[in-house]
Amino acid sequence: MSITIVQPNKNVELHLPDGRVLSGPRGAQVGEFLQQVKDDFKAPIVAAVINNEIHELSYPVDMESRCTPVTMDTADGARIYRRSLVFLLEMAFADLFPTGKLTIDHSLSSGGFYCQVTGRGELLQDELDALKVHMKKLVDEDHPYERKEIPAQEAIDYFNKLGYDDKVRLFAYRKKDYVTLYSLNGQMDYMHGYMVPSTGYLRWFDLNLINGGFTIQFPRRHAPTDLEPMGNYPKLINTFRQYGDWLTSLNIDNVGALNDAVISGRADELVLVSEALHEQNVAEIAQQIAQKNSRIILIAGPSSSGKTTTSRRLAIQLLARGISPYPLELDNYFIDRAKTPLDSDGKPDFENLEALDLVRLAQDIEKIISGEKVQLPRYNFKSGMSEAGDVIQLKDGQPLILEGIHGMNPRLISDRWSGSAFRVYVSALTQINLDRHNRVSTTDTRLIRRMVRDARERGYSAQQTISRWESVRRGEKRHIFPYQENADVMFNSALVYELSVLKGMAEPLLRQVPYRTPEYIEARRLLAFLEWFMPLDASLIPANSIVREFLGGSGLKDFKIWRG
Repeated sequence: MSITIVQPNKNVELHLPDGRVLSGPRGAQVGEFLQQVKDDFKAPIVAAVINNEIHELSYPVDMESRCTPVTMDTADGARIYRRSLVFLLEMAFADLFPTGKLTIDHSLSSGGFYCQVTGRGELLQDELDALKVHMKKLVDEDHPYERKEIPAQEAIDYFNKLGYDDKVRLFAYRKKDYVTLYSLNGQMDYMHGYMVPSTGYLRWFDLNLINGGFTIQFPRRHAPTDLEPMGNYPKLINTFRQYGDWLTSLNIDNVGALNDAVISGRADELVLVSEALHEQNVAEIAQQIAQKNSRIILIAGPSSSGKTTTSRRLAIQLLARGISPYPLELDNYFIDRAKTPLDSDGKPDFENLEALDLVRLAQDIEKIISGEKVQLPRYNFKSGMSEAGDVIQLKDGQPLILEGIHGMNPRLISDRWSGSAFRVYVSALTQINLDRHNRVSTTDTRLIRRMVRDARERGYSAQQTISRWESVRRGEKRHIFPYQENADVMFNSALVYELSVLKGMAEPLLRQVPYRTPEYIEARRLLAFLEWFMPLDASLIPANSIVREFLGGSGLKDFKIWRG
């Protein structure tokens, strides 16, 4: 028997989803391969999925592989661009204002982050202009982002010297013995997730002074190389600030501090004070409604914001003030499924306002408030048909509570009642961050909430919930977020401790997402994110908590909020 030594092929091939094959030297970076096709995509390529694993463009290709380019008009691509831009901002800020400390505070609906500066005075316009010029200079010079893996203790020592207590506390609970840091011009920081290869990718941004801080704008996914006009969101910003004040009262402004509190035995305090702040806020809203003597109360918010629990807690507070509201469920006003408007994919668009029977809704509201007896509809979700529902007749002064995603839309109710209606917008506006430069996404918090609830109530897998999430988000952007500032008040349903308690139920679900599925990458991302949180015992959560709407065990689930 003769043995032949076969020399490995010096080239490797990448197979794209459209059937094209890219060939190049073994060990070349995937970004070099994708240079051949970059002009064939509508949005810039910022990363790549290689054999169902997401990688940076600097990843060396050593074997024949399947490859899907990740562009800025995708969820992962948008996150990579934003994260890399924040790092650029941070490094440029450190160059110009070495005594100042920069904090990425919260997101903005028009595409951007609100930033605060401490350790020095507020930035003046000429200073912000100089910062913008310096960032553009770094972009033009196209500096590489260098990725380094160092021992966790070495990272702790490094940030300790810089006085970054938030990062030191975060890494103290690191389960892995290493940390991935990025550097630019000799400055290093931790960024949670993947990055673009160099500053030259970051051409689209703007800086604006606002409310004692400034905003950094970036493109949104639907227009990845354009900036939207900066919107004005005073109520949203005020709600974020209120939550920030709550965190200050708890002495917790980052995940490291949260973990310290859980480990040190402060879990009871966290839960009780957080729930008390929620209840106080709900009571204040109920008092406003009572003073205004509103006959219609509209409650709206995005998916998994906690609308149901909020509406019932609000009803309890109204009952305590001698006001007995009736819940009019907007979902029961769906038109027959066969007549439902279709979305761009040709599927029924239940999130479209025209999916509701607006004419009948207006007629019923008029009759109910006039004290007439009314036969309400009930929508059968199995048959997709409207059926006869309850017959009701309200007493004088009894208000209606309308809960649904369209509650802030001015077209939902007639002009006659619109002016006197009281509008409550509910959203989980998470503000606790991993550290001063790494945000906890409000969207991620809601997705984890929904995943846990879907598994418990509907038998959905995490894969199924993730697969539907993009469609849910598109509906929110069209039908909910544009109207959020129409609210009289905004209620922030986020709780500082909730990811610590949801973690125990979410992680097993995420680990079940099959490897070779489109949802696997998202599951891996969420698992990596949840690793930073120390677990909190679910038995500490009271029965009326918003978190119970997702965990199960809510004492408000079967609560009837109306007395005839």
